[in-house]
Amino acid sequence: MLPTLFLSHGAPMTALTDTPARDFLIGLGGLFARPKAILVASAHWETELPMLNVPARNDTIHDFYGFPKELYTLHYMPPTAPELAERIAQRLRETGFAAGIDTERGLDHGAWVPLLLAYPAADIPVLQISVQPHLGPAHHFALGAALAPLRAEGVLVIGSGSFTHDLRRFRRGMPEIDAPEAKDVTAFSAWMDAKLREGDLQALLDYRALAPFGADEHPTEEHLLPLYVAMGAAGPGAVARRLHSSTEYAFLRMDAYEFA
Repeated sequence: MLPTLFLSHGAPMTALTDTPARDFLIGLGGLFARPKAILVASAHWETELPMLNVPARNDTIHDFYGFPKELYTLHYMPPTAPELAERIAQRLRETGFAAGIDTERGLDHGAWVPLLLAYPAADIPVLQISVQPHLGPAHHFALGAALAPLRAEGVLVIGSGSFTHDLRRFRRGMPEIDAPEAKDVTAFSAWMDAKLREGDLQALLDYRALAPFGADEHPTEEHLLPLYVAMGAAGPGAVARRLHSSTEYAFLRMDAYEFA
């Protein structure tokens, strides 16, 4: 049975820049059996209620600006999964979520950047599920739990966000991509890693109050909420294993986890 994954997708330039995180994502597709389909909970799709995307085709959304032209020439257009989307939406409704389907939206960079590296052939059906930042971690864990049966169907559930994401620091000056990690980032990440390995769900759900610098590392929560979707979708008793850990720009942790 496939695990569920949490991936830190980093800046859009992860698709092009030679970094340890990019190297990890390039090798990711070889770590597990080939999935029949991929469902991505991306930090870059925020909605009032859970939504699944089923466009006529999976267009590549370049949802960023100010980057090199080469980045905008990249496209990732895997097959869509309309039947799977309908089944997931129905399952969510049966478990108390008012889920809907978006027939226009393609794939944002939280989905296509890591998938371009991990599954470059773009021949596996892909769909996204949105996050609801105003509803917090517990909602997203429950949302993931409703998706847990997908593991047995060969669907790879991925939460795509960032282990730390205080982009306010860019306003204070652009550090080098390989700058030494900030001490507060180290403290927060070590606490999160320990609680994930211990399976301490209650502490993780209350990370903003309990983790050192919790609210500082995530001034807004959308980039950590996909982690809870991945945790919930793994099902009861799942164990966390860190697959990758690195830091970019001193404060952007690129950690990745599997739950199985």
